[in-house]
Amino acid sequence: MTLETTLAAIGPADERAMAAARDLQGRLTKPAGSLGVLEELSVRLAGLAGHCPPPMPEPAAIAVFAGDHGVHAQGVTPWPQEVTAQMVANFVAGGATINAFARQVGASIMVVDVGVRIPLHGGDNLLEANVRRGTRDLAVTAAMTEDEARSALEVGLSVAAALIEGGAKCLLTGDMGIANTTPAAALVAAFTGVTAAGATGRGTGVDDATLARKVEVVSQALTLHRPDKSHPLATLAALGGLEHAALAGFILGAAAHRVPVIIDGVIAASAAVVAAAFAPDAVIAMIAGHRSAEPGASVALAHLGLTPLLDLGMRLGEGTGAALALPLVAGAVRVLHEVATFDAAGVSEK
Repeated sequence: MTLETTLAAIGPADERAMAAARDLQGRLTKPAGSLGVLEELSVRLAGLAGHCPPPMPEPAAIAVFAGDHGVHAQGVTPWPQEVTAQMVANFVAGGATINAFARQVGASIMVVDVGVRIPLHGGDNLLEANVRRGTRDLAVTAAMTEDEARSALEVGLSVAAALIEGGAKCLLTGDMGIANTTPAAALVAAFTGVTAAGATGRGTGVDDATLARKVEVVSQALTLHRPDKSHPLATLAALGGLEHAALAGFILGAAAHRVPVIIDGVIAASAAVVAAAFAPDAVIAMIAGHRSAEPGASVALAHLGLTPLLDLGMRLGEGTGAALALPLVAGAVRVLHEVATFDAAGVSEK
């Protein structure tokens, strides 16, 4: 699917299915509302699927999109760019935290090179879809051309389609890219209107001086590009990363196929804000896996109206928070499938 056909396929939630799910929740053998956020999640997933109960989100598939960033040259992180390629190799070999969490929850992993600077070679679960060997420096010029941003978006669309065609009933966002919290902060600021300081966090745990530098760089980029959120492709190209663009496409692809997508941390949240700017109805497919310690993530989730399922002080990325949230999503749906109603169970109501 192209970007245009994907956007045309994204529609609103099915209100009748949501009403049926709310009605069913009210008849199950438990006090109404006693499952809190999980009840509303099950209702949203019924609205996405168009029927009640919605399908179980199994099997689940994680896509880890990786890219490098020209803004690294601005001193926004102490980590060398080579770590991006090294960590991609670690993902492929199965040795990263996301691999451990994926095994724990029974999800598959696809690793996608959409913009890594160093060429990668081999691996059954590595997709080589490099659009450009890292972005340009967003503090100096546009990070991508609009054609490059579109190409990266369409990588995400194609990955979502391939995973869904392969049987995935739930998609999870993952990312890797040294310096990628700086473009994430710029995107969050551009699309939500928050200040550079309000969107920018410590990323990999930088010191006060480096954090101040990140805020300065994000502010400089916003002043330079004067982004217009009503033109999401141009704004994405000016400020984003190749993995941010691919994630936005991945999220849009899930929405177009009416499949839920669990949003991880600040990188995925910034991509989700971009996706929503392209297609506001795409938000119905989004599930906030956790609240990242990065401030921009909370800003983005509030902008989208999403309530995170977990709040563990995490800021690793890779898809780790999304993976840990997967059992909660499955549990929310399983309740609609398996819990008896008061009538069926012969239990007296109040």
